[in-house]
Amino acid sequence: MTSLSKQQQVECREKADYANVNWDELGFALTKTDYMYVMKFTEEEQMFCNGTLTRFGNIQMCPSSGILNYGQGLFEGLKTYRKEDEGILLFRTEENALRMKVGADRMCMPSPTVDQFIDAVKKTVLANKRWVPPHGRGSLYIRPLLMGTGRNLEVKPSSEYTFLVYASPVGNGLKGVLNLMVEDNVHRATPGGTGGIKAVTNYSPIYKPLTEAKAKGFSDLLYLDALTGSNIEECSGCNIFILKGNVISTPTTHGTILPGITRKSIMEIASGFGYQVEERAIPIKEVFDAEEVFCTGTAMIVKSVASITYQGKRIEYKLGAETLAQKLHATLTGIQTGVIEDKLGWTMVID
Repeated sequence: MTSLSKQQQVECREKADYANVNWDELGFALTKTDYMYVMKFTEEEQMFCNGTLTRFGNIQMCPSSGILNYGQGLFEGLKTYRKEDEGILLFRTEENALRMKVGADRMCMPSPTVDQFIDAVKKTVLANKRWVPPHGRGSLYIRPLLMGTGRNLEVKPSSEYTFLVYASPVGNGLKGVLNLMVEDNVHRATPGGTGGIKAVTNYSPIYKPLTEAKAKGFSDLLYLDALTGSNIEECSGCNIFILKGNVISTPTTHGTILPGITRKSIMEIASGFGYQVEERAIPIKEVFDAEEVFCTGTAMIVKSVASITYQGKRIEYKLGAETLAQKLHATLTGIQTGVIEDKLGWTMVID
């Protein structure tokens, strides 16, 4: 795909209307944008309908709502990117919609249809178009929420639900070196639980060990399976891969590991590169002799792991421009930003 010249890129940027943001200083934190999208499921209607755009701001709900009292809620995370010609691309939005439907079923919640989900995301992006960073300088992170918002004192599913989509510009991936510590006391998920969906209740229980690990200088925790305590699962908010020779391995998603959409995309790209990609149980001892380890997720995209520390033993891994992780990152972000032709049908232009 032919790239625009620097002069053409400047001309495109001059035509675009941008928010007053220092794009080069963006990290992964909330920047308030203009609008959010809200759609309700009521006891009377028994369906999601009449979604509207409203100014971004605080929301009101009953103190006895299901989300506040019993954690009946889900969220998704996806990004939209600006092309060199100022066009805007969504990436695999249907996958997020389908994952929310699976999560909603597990949490005994109704969910928007796939078309409603995609339409809500499109409208949110277009309403906040000026907050989509210039090409190559970040993305607009989109956060759909599904919440039980009906009054509910009893332990039971809510009678009313709210689907809300907001957005915030973010920088290119997560900054800093990724040094992991294996957590062998606290488990992120257990069989039969909700580890395989994006339930809001999955995250705060690991804040304590994660905070303690960061105080020791680690970036994140790598969790082990709850049954045997011997197989790696995932980190606090990302999936993990190990490379040995021509084989890339990642833990199987058996209900305790989130089936990441970046994870799925990277597996397909790596297979196209000629690598053998395996989903299987990975004993912690196998990370000791891996040639390369990397993590994937919406926020970080693809990031090499510099080290893993387990029971006082630190293992370091290959970093730099020649790593497979860098090659995968360049290919995936190239597709997401329109620099590389999308032959897989993953992107959607909106305008």
